Amino acid sequence: MQRPSPAYGTIHTWNRNPADEEAMGAAHAPIWRRMIDVAIHGSLHNSAVLDYGCNQGGFLRMLYDRHPFRSAIGIDIARESVARAELLKGHRPIDYKVGHSAAALGSPFDFAFSHEVLYLLPDLAAHAADMKAALRPGGAYIAAMGCHKDSAVWSRWRKLISESSSIPIYDHSLDSVAKAFSEAGFTVGVRPLDLDAFMPVTVGSDYFPKVVDQLRYYSQDKVLFRFVRTP
Repeated sequence: MQRPSPAYGTIHTWNRNPADEEAMGAAHAPIWRRMIDVAIHGSLHNSAVLDYGCNQGGFLRMLYDRHPFRSAIGIDIARESVARAELLKGHRPIDYKVGHSAAALGSPFDFAFSHEVLYLLPDLAAHAADMKAALRPGGAYIAAMGCHKDSAVWSRWRKLISESSSIPIYDHSLDSVAKAFSEAGFTVGVRPLDLDAFMPVTVGSDYFPKVVDQLRYYSQDKVLFRFVRTP
């Protein structure tokens, strides 16, 4: 049976295994910190922020605790994940919503972020157009991507992720991502994530059979795109 894609429906959670879904935030925390360190170099007090594919909301909570912003919206197609994010947000000025269209939120954002979302989208051009409509001129979209055809681990990871994901995955290249956003009216920049932290080593990991696989992935394969909307 075909599972729903982000463009056509909603799901309960991203991961079929509830324990893996709950563990995702802690596993991603070092990556989120790196994204924030690389992308934010000033005050966000007057900024509106979007997290596209927010899952249980951990990224925006971390961002607010480090760089308080005026407002933020996290959007995701996973209903139970969004409900969990709402429960966990506390006093922070964040709204979490179920959906897939950033433009439909009706607010011009100063910054947008996504972490490992692009490979789950069937139509990169449509996503680029949606993000352009959601961002103010000069607004920046930071997208982390390690799941792509140019990654040395993708041939193995594709099978592993397909077995646990609630939706289909797609074989995008870094060039196809850059092309879609350039043609939509963004200036495109890219850099290695180059994680500035220790990552836990799990002996016998299906994703990283060797420690060197993990080192290469975080220093070479996983990248940060920066898409800046032109006027």
